Amino acid sequence: NCMALKKNPNLMSKKVFIKTFGCQMNQYDSDRIYESVAKIGFEKTEIHEEANCYILNTCHIRDKAKEKVYHEIGRVKKKFKSKEKPVVIIAGCVAQAENIEMIKREPYIDIVIGPQAYHKINDAILNHLKKRKKEEETDFDTLLKFDYFDKIKNNNNKISSFLTIQEGCDKFCKFCVVPYTRGPEYSRSYHKIMDEAEQLIKNGTKEITLLGQNVNAYLYEEENKSFRLSDLIMSLEKISELKRIRYMTSHPVDMTDDLIECYKKNKKLVPFIHLPVQSGSNKILKLMNRKHTVENYLSIYEKLKKINYKIEFSSDFIIAYPGETDKDFNNTMELIKKIKFINSYSFIFSPRPGTAASNLKLIDQELAQKRLNLIQTELFNYQYLKNKMTENKVVNVLVENKIKNQNKFFGRTEYMTSVIFDGEKNIEGKIVPVLITHSNQNNLFGSIKLNKNIKAA
Repeated sequence: NCMALKKNPNLMSKKVFIKTFGCQMNQYDSDRIYESVAKIGFEKTEIHEEANCYILNTCHIRDKAKEKVYHEIGRVKKKFKSKEKPVVIIAGCVAQAENIEMIKREPYIDIVIGPQAYHKINDAILNHLKKRKKEEETDFDTLLKFDYFDKIKNNNNKISSFLTIQEGCDKFCKFCVVPYTRGPEYSRSYHKIMDEAEQLIKNGTKEITLLGQNVNAYLYEEENKSFRLSDLIMSLEKISELKRIRYMTSHPVDMTDDLIECYKKNKKLVPFIHLPVQSGSNKILKLMNRKHTVENYLSIYEKLKKINYKIEFSSDFIIAYPGETDKDFNNTMELIKKIKFINSYSFIFSPRPGTAASNLKLIDQELAQKRLNLIQTELFNYQYLKNKMTENKVVNVLVENKIKNQNKFFGRTEYMTSVIFDGEKNIEGKIVPVLITHSNQNNLFGSIKLNKNIKAA
């Protein structure tokens, strides 16, 4: 790559802008792409208009994902109407699902690259600049991708950082596109993950969120030894500068006893679990091919609550899945009332092209919307009540940054709740006690100044 710079000195002043859609893994991938293209002289910019390379890192989970990409390309065309056209790259899950079709439909696109082929992005850019040839890379080379990025230092210096440990999925839930866009389950080397974690912590990270499409299916085997997610969590705890450990997204089927035990032993693992259930009806779970029952889910919930009553759950819900009756919907409502989920996500089922559920008969959309409104009212109520109960109490907040142009700081509780508070200088990266004075559905507000008579939350 250094040779490429010498041969092509124009590359030295090039700038790259990445617009990221979707999940935390896409955010992690975007950060690593920035570090990769820096090797061929592309410097990160936040200003769209000055980009010589414009990358859209796309997500295929939400409705009309593909159309959003074409709308975004329309906006890019307008921005660069009177400027030199940048190299336009579509990356991510829409790129994987649509690949060569995108270049055919929209000639403004130069390169289409899937999430498992990012190790080829530098060569694709250099080839394009040399030959002005359209490129398409959508092979599932997860091993090569991880090997490539393992050699590039992760320079992220955020207080709270993501770290991908696993990609892909073998579960084939009928509504989900991930097995087709991210490929089969693949776990990274335990040692490489620990090396990257240590690098992030050296850069100033105090909280690490381990990421995977099926993060708790993580299994890395070498010689006679195998490593699970629980091994990573227990090893990370030993690094003194690290304050908090999180992981997402989990599948109930992989919520094994060794992982549950971590909540008993590990002081840095937060008492908050994002564990998607999708539905409270066994009939619907079977139709979705979820491979777990409501009873399995409740058993995990009960085991964890027994270990630590402070543990809270968040979840994902698909409402109005084809075949959902009033009874099925009521079962979901009952489950929500039982567990009192916080910070959850809920959506009306919308078919993803290429999935097993894409041709199923949809439920009346008015009824679907009515059900979603009822579910969201219930979920938001628990979130609001949880925050309300924190008022006049002290919570431990990991301080992420000072808010621009204000004498206030931003941080999060163990439960991922945002806290905005008055504080003192030089507290970024510290866990500080904050007295909560008021709240709304999504945020807590308070001050670092403490009154000794106040109870801790």
